[in-house]
Amino acid sequence: MDDRPDELLVEDVRRGRTEAFSELARRHQQRVYRLVYGMTRSHSDADDLSQEVFMTAFRSISGFNGRSSFYTWLYRIAVNRTLNFLRGRGPEKGRAEFRENLPCGEAMAADASPEGRSIRAELQSRLAEAVDSLPLLYKASFLLVVDQGLSHAEAAKVLGCSENTVSWRMHKARKMLQARLRPYMSEVGS
Repeated sequence: MDDRPDELLVEDVRRGRTEAFSELARRHQQRVYRLVYGMTRSHSDADDLSQEVFMTAFRSISGFNGRSSFYTWLYRIAVNRTLNFLRGRGPEKGRAEFRENLPCGEAMAADASPEGRSIRAELQSRLAEAVDSLPLLYKASFLLVVDQGLSHAEAAKVLGCSENTVSWRMHKARKMLQARLRPYMSEVGS
């Protein structure tokens, strides 16, 4: 394992040391996969698109100018590739379960009873459906900030827009999610 910063590895790749790119890919593979899977909800599509992202990054590394971090540049490739794929594919046909790491409320997460687990699983399923229903750019912003833990500024660099645009999309995405989940939450609360 190489503990040099990404920027030094990028320079090595530019000098023809392809093993440095293998280290960059190893470092960022899981996060890119999670992002792509979060947007596509398909393991096979996420596998294929993640490979395409890294192939594109390898072929384009000479164009990486260092104005952002390698990580941000790579995520931008991943988001653009995935958005293009989703636009070409049309509406998603299947829904997959949203990963367990999205916030579902402390009390619900701590409730280990069968009923509590059932309610949590149902909420995660409804949340996944609600996130899947977001318009693509809102969904991308939401997943980058909530699922990937990027700041609004980092997400803006990835998406190629302003930080204010990401903040607005997050605000609108939360409003859409609240509206979509409100009937379920009042059902659970009663």
